[in-house]
Amino acid sequence: MKKSRLNKIVALLLTFGVAQLHAQEVKRIDQGWDFLKSDLGGIWEAVRPVGAGNPESVPLWEQINLPHCYNALDAVDPAINYYQGPSWYRKSLEIDNPYLNGHTLLHFEGGGQKTAVYIHTIKVGEHVGGYDEWTVDITDAVEKFKKTAAFKKQFKGKIPLSIRVDNSRDLEMIPSDLSDFNVYGGIYRHLNLKYVPQTALERVFVEASVGADGKEGVVNVRGRLMPFSAQTNFEVETQLYDPAGKIVQTQQPQVNRGTLNLEFGQFLVKKPQLWSPDQPALYRLVTTIKSNGQVFKEESVFGFRHVAFKENGPFLLNGKRLLLRGTHRHEDHAGVAAAMTDDQILQEMTLMKEMGVNFIRLGHYQQSRKVLEACDSLGILVWEEIPWCRGGLGGEVYQLQGKRMLTNMIEQHYNHPSVIIWGLGNENDWPGDFTEFDQAKIRAYMSELNDLAHQLDPSRKTAIRRCDFCKDIVDVYSPSIWAGWYRGVYTDYKTASEEEMKKVKHFLHVEWGGDSHARRHAEDPDRALAKIKGDGTTDERAGDASLIGGAARVSKDGDWSESYICNLIDWHLKEQETMPWLTGTAYWPFKDFSTPVRPDNPVPYVNQKGVVERDFNKKESYYVFQSYWTVKPMLHIYGHTWPIRWGEKEESKMIKVYSNASEVELFVNGESQGLKKRNSQDFPAAGLRWMVKLNEGNNQIKAVAKNGREILVDEIEQQYQTKKWGKPAKLLVEQIAAEGEVITVQAQIVDDTNTPCLDAKDWIYFGSTGDGQLIVDQGTSTGSKKVQAYNGRALIKLRLPSGRAVVSGRMEGSKSTLLTIEK
Repeated sequence: MKKSRLNKIVALLLTFGVAQLHAQEVKRIDQGWDFLKSDLGGIWEAVRPVGAGNPESVPLWEQINLPHCYNALDAVDPAINYYQGPSWYRKSLEIDNPYLNGHTLLHFEGGGQKTAVYIHTIKVGEHVGGYDEWTVDITDAVEKFKKTAAFKKQFKGKIPLSIRVDNSRDLEMIPSDLSDFNVYGGIYRHLNLKYVPQTALERVFVEASVGADGKEGVVNVRGRLMPFSAQTNFEVETQLYDPAGKIVQTQQPQVNRGTLNLEFGQFLVKKPQLWSPDQPALYRLVTTIKSNGQVFKEESVFGFRHVAFKENGPFLLNGKRLLLRGTHRHEDHAGVAAAMTDDQILQEMTLMKEMGVNFIRLGHYQQSRKVLEACDSLGILVWEEIPWCRGGLGGEVYQLQGKRMLTNMIEQHYNHPSVIIWGLGNENDWPGDFTEFDQAKIRAYMSELNDLAHQLDPSRKTAIRRCDFCKDIVDVYSPSIWAGWYRGVYTDYKTASEEEMKKVKHFLHVEWGGDSHARRHAEDPDRALAKIKGDGTTDERAGDASLIGGAARVSKDGDWSESYICNLIDWHLKEQETMPWLTGTAYWPFKDFSTPVRPDNPVPYVNQKGVVERDFNKKESYYVFQSYWTVKPMLHIYGHTWPIRWGEKEESKMIKVYSNASEVELFVNGESQGLKKRNSQDFPAAGLRWMVKLNEGNNQIKAVAKNGREILVDEIEQQYQTKKWGKPAKLLVEQIAAEGEVITVQAQIVDDTNTPCLDAKDWIYFGSTGDGQLIVDQGTSTGSKKVQAYNGRALIKLRLPSGRAVVSGRMEGSKSTLLTIEK
């Protein structure tokens, strides 16, 4: 996709939500909330009159805006378990519904995990589930409260809204707390106040189909009225717009009266513009309901595309093979956790697209509507799934929740052309939450979910990952193949994939890769492979994710360097080019994310398998993907975050360049090292590698590639150290950079001669006092107060507007080193 087109799509996405909300008589109520991170004794404590200095003034509430996650920082605090419990939000609303006898609704786009809603002291609704959207009708409660004395006197004509959310551990709630992600708490997506007329649509379903030849598109439209709507006295109009915004057709369908479920007829479109990753053409349907002089409009965006999975073969889109080049995401980000802003979501999805992604598995739950809108507009195909993840199978309440979440996910995201697969579960072969683990019962429930998914949406496939005893139930299956990480060596990948492909009709390999500690690099990254038997055994087993015990494996015995992961990814991508039967794969994941089950990782409580850090900082592996998956010319020398290399004098060191250019020339200290031609099957770095003798001390490294008349250049500077180091003895703490209020501090591990220990992995602890504040609990390599060293160093940032601060750095079992900074 060309850059100019991508920029236009980004601009469209930034404005789409606002335009849609205006047309729908909806306004966000994200600003000006009170928040309390604890429970109350009851709803009366949230709304009772409070006199200044009186006992009723405590507990103290804080001011926040939505979206908000109350685990934004504690999820990655290395010293504590993240908070799982109830919290409260409250706000006074001005409510003025313009529709006579209309209804006032609160529309939640998502919040975790159990929610109860109150108007003054009246409980008006509740919901279990942290990821699907839901609506509560507050009309009657608002009218009732307006008749009270408190409405005028205490609340000055406003309506008190209080919301209790709770992410407490609960074995009978999906997802399981055994899952490898946080079960976050908070109102972490938008909350909307919605005014609707007497007759209004709850949902419009648009089913767009087209043959592989693309000659004719068929659009079947149906809808469902909101429960309170009049079912007889209304008129319907539907308008179809093409991707350029031009009206194609207008209809006034005659609908079946007396029911909430309505058929709105059919549109035929000759030679429709087809939706694809390269050209994500989007049509728009406007459905208008007119009743008693009131008008309700619903806009639905959709696309035409033909999808086919060949048995034991590739994936076809619009009649042509498309290798699914995918990744994953969690709704999680540094400093905000699940409460990502719209801009952050769009930035993340755009980064994926610029890396060459055309497919994503949304793990492991229904995600924000903004994610799906971005996938539609950017051209990213989607596997979306419900959060039935690990733990086993609960009872009736548990199973009803799973079916409700599946129903809501499919109905709420039905129209998105990007969605091609509904996921029914993940790692459902993982016991632990219940006294009983019965495979037959799990199979029976999986079959019920599969039937429900096909009943709700016959047009899309179903899928699961890693539950072999259920792989025959769903349409598409992904086994666990972690070649070169949890099992075996990465050269096992192709053989293992071929064996697994033959066992099911439709094989799609999601989840592969490995962890990398950002800024950690290695001169001999594949050394750990010598301990590991490469026999094609690649299935993840119980305990393989642990850093202790069990058979030799890279996840436990490797160096967690960016160097190793780049080699692993490089091998996988070059092999995928020689697998014509392959449907596709999805690397796990795009971005590092927080997880409660990995406290001992180099960044505690962070799954570090991402190709970008939790704050979007790109790791070296991002560019490996770009070199294979993108058309826009790119060039990147490995090692932008590797300041010091080491080795013997006169030793030749490998310099790798990742590029999609046909040939690249390398210069070291001004001298050409020769021109290399790219060959994707020449591992590593597709042949773009040079063995070079570096000067002791400073080295200037430059790569040059030509793309027609365009010249691409990338440059880095690296030191080369030949002096040997001894046992780590102390930390040197120094300021290395400053930008505005933010100062970057480095703690470097040295021996007793002050020689940097470039392979040291000791834990480093940061602290501060004075006028500044450390930027910590970000879940990144430069934003954690406890972090493993990367090549004998660690960075931290201090926010110091003015004054004096003292930053401390300490290794395990040693005294602190202090640095005083004045501004």
